[in-house]
Amino acid sequence: MSRPSFSLPPSDLPNMTASSVDAIRTLDKNGKEITSVGFERFGFDCEVPLDVVRALYLRPHYVMTASSGNDEALDTKEADAHARFTQGHAAYQSKSIFHPETQSISYTTLSRFPPVKLLAPSARKRVLVTGGAGFVGSHLVDRLMLLGHEVTVLDNFFTGSKTSVSHWVGHPNFELVRHDVVEPFMIECDQIYHLACPASPVHYQFNAVKTIKTSFQGTLNMLGLAKRTKARFLLTSTSEVYGDPEVHPQPEDYWGHVNPIGPRACYDEGKRVAETLTYGFHNQDNVNVRVARIFNTYGPRMNPYDGRVVSNFIVQALRGQDLTVYGDGSQTRSFQYIHDLVDGLIALMNSDETRPVNIGNGDEFTILEFATLVRDIVEKVQKEDGVKLERRVQIIHEGLPQDDPQKRRPDTTRAKASLDWQPRWTVRMGLEEMVRYYKAKMAEGSL
Repeated sequence: MSRPSFSLPPSDLPNMTASSVDAIRTLDKNGKEITSVGFERFGFDCEVPLDVVRALYLRPHYVMTASSGNDEALDTKEADAHARFTQGHAAYQSKSIFHPETQSISYTTLSRFPPVKLLAPSARKRVLVTGGAGFVGSHLVDRLMLLGHEVTVLDNFFTGSKTSVSHWVGHPNFELVRHDVVEPFMIECDQIYHLACPASPVHYQFNAVKTIKTSFQGTLNMLGLAKRTKARFLLTSTSEVYGDPEVHPQPEDYWGHVNPIGPRACYDEGKRVAETLTYGFHNQDNVNVRVARIFNTYGPRMNPYDGRVVSNFIVQALRGQDLTVYGDGSQTRSFQYIHDLVDGLIALMNSDETRPVNIGNGDEFTILEFATLVRDIVEKVQKEDGVKLERRVQIIHEGLPQDDPQKRRPDTTRAKASLDWQPRWTVRMGLEEMVRYYKAKMAEGSL
């Protein structure tokens, strides 16, 4: 049986000028153009064309600005910009309209859903994604839906947003449930991706008790569900289990250096006890488990106000504000793009690897170097778009938060050996796409 195609029928392609469909070319670390994300591995094919998945997140609502109250009179320059993002897939985009004179927006639903693979029932997985309306979860959901699987998203929308998955609402393979994982939930499923938990310091410190309760009770409930249904369970843990590490880079067998009573402890220790629970169910009840330790990840749909360094720098630079670096900027971080993470999570879920696996990018930057890189990329995008800079943003320094790790870089030897996985996206390429995403959101008034 031939592999289903994602190509659109010619009749579905909108009429566009040549300039409006210039491709957004992306090169990997070896200088080769990236045209698809994912791969076929461990009997599970997760590859989809990049332009298809990109059309879902770069313009999730396809917001257009109405002029003088006339819904039909839409800005042609804006339409060209949208066409560049949707790359011929506009027939599968909602076309919500923004009314600047009343500061209101008219939302529409998708007239047609994007094409998804048609799988035989034996190949179609029933997948539960907790926290599926969040940043990482929504990208994972997009991939699983395009691949033709049945996906149920569980989210209480504390940090997630309905808009990140609204383009799938109504699809026969998709279900969205407002639910807090702290409470029990029953469903039939084959795989559980357990992502539910606030991941940024601003959010997880807002209610420390709730955060650790989510990590413990939520994981306990989902492991109980996996035990009952015999589903495969994947816990998204974090590099924060290593704390402020004394070993660099951090391998999976390093036990960490964590302050158990500090301001970050609710998240750090919450994830550590979630891992303990996961392996308790594995060893005692033979639950089929996977544990991914995720390192700093960035990409479109990332909450611009969650206090994470990537979104902070990009939004500040786009607004012409000085970039805030905490401390002297000598602390290091490693950043991976969202597509690399989704590739790694799907590969781990379908592999036979039951040990914890670091999923991250080994390219290490000081925060000061990273701030300079973000500023350069923002200036490059603004120059390409004809935006005149009034002044160059500067880098300013503020006090270092308590327990802020000084070094953070994954040892990904296990991921390369067990999953045949390694990052493809350069930090620069991912940042440029994210800058364009935030810039477009600012232009339409939603940021």
